[in-house]
Amino acid sequence: MAANNVSEILPRVLIVSRRTLRKNKFVDFVGEYHLDLIVKYGAIPVIVPRVAGIHMHLASFEPIHGVLLCEGEDIDPSRYQPANSETDKLSPEELDEIRNLHASDTAIDKEKDSIEFHLAKLCLERNIPFLGICRGSQVLNVACGGTLYQDIVTEISRKIPEENRVKHMDYDNYDGHRHKIKVLDGTPLHKWFKDSLEGKDQMDIMVNSYHHQGVKKLAPRFVPMAYAPDGLIEGYYDPDSYKPEEGKFVMGLQFHPERMRLADSEEFDHPGCPCVYQEFVKAVIAYQKKVTRATNGPKSLMLNNHVLEKKRRIVRSFSLARDIYSAGNGFNSIKESELNFGADFLATKTMLSEQQEIKLKEIGATVRNAFTGDNTVKVNEDKQKLTRKSNMDKLSIEQLTDLVSFYQGMSHICSETLDQKLHNIMD
Repeated sequence: MAANNVSEILPRVLIVSRRTLRKNKFVDFVGEYHLDLIVKYGAIPVIVPRVAGIHMHLASFEPIHGVLLCEGEDIDPSRYQPANSETDKLSPEELDEIRNLHASDTAIDKEKDSIEFHLAKLCLERNIPFLGICRGSQVLNVACGGTLYQDIVTEISRKIPEENRVKHMDYDNYDGHRHKIKVLDGTPLHKWFKDSLEGKDQMDIMVNSYHHQGVKKLAPRFVPMAYAPDGLIEGYYDPDSYKPEEGKFVMGLQFHPERMRLADSEEFDHPGCPCVYQEFVKAVIAYQKKVTRATNGPKSLMLNNHVLEKKRRIVRSFSLARDIYSAGNGFNSIKESELNFGADFLATKTMLSEQQEIKLKEIGATVRNAFTGDNTVKVNEDKQKLTRKSNMDKLSIEQLTDLVSFYQGMSHICSETLDQKLHNIMD
């Protein structure tokens, strides 16, 4: 039986596939354990295929209630290494050695990078729950301004005492390999694994490991949850965005809790292993409910015609700006006042985070400056259109896609915030 409204539909978690060769043909796949756990706790996994150009069509996967990024090849180093910096770069000999040891991981997949970084940015802009496992945790850190070790053995292991070295990749014992990590008190990870931490002073658990890269500089917004003996961060989260019951969840784990199973068994190493998925899906469900309430509007809140019209014009303002950026035309039928509604709204006190407010105000100013012009100088219509087209042509495909993605979420953000403000006024 079909669902009658969106509130009866299970929330959607996007997962990007990984590409491999099978019978001389490309095959896209996602590990089944991820899918099993997402479904078990009440959400639906939606696989985003690693296909050229799909990052330009992510709006087609709406509504997005959560994003899980997991395994894959190394991230393109240019995303976290300044082009003019020689300090952190490895020598050609070191890079050749790494490629020989980790041939399956060092083949950079720029298309997968593009898809996943677009999704990560979308989650951060709209506060969509995000869980990064292994490569996904590295994507999240880089998307927020952090950096990575290109190779743990080269950059860490060879520079520390042998007793502190950790084997993070064991090709001969792929699923069975474990190493120790120290869990930090007061973190979600400690809460989930408390039954496995024996005694008051025991903070170590054994985890699996399938990687030769890892977090080097942790992005400022994050707090570590666990370290390996060699100092590598094995888990982190944003404490300001961790309230699963309110739809907030931003976290990265370097190890794979979904694959930590006893030999020849489906039983987990620790009772806490599936908790990360359980709490993630809890946040996804709460986020869906929040979005649904914002879309439908508070049933108990009766808005007069004046307020409803103001809300409609604010949302239309950002929708128009989005369409202008994506199409580069349509100016003739647009009044300056319609665009100003969005810019004026951004100048008021909103319930957004400081980071969102700054970004929105910048976009609001851009809307004004790009489309209203200097009132003291009257430029003819043809010249205006030519200037706008010229400016758009200078933008890269990725920049244009970022603008379209941003404006696609803008009307939703403004609508939800306005509902909250109006609700507080009525209360």
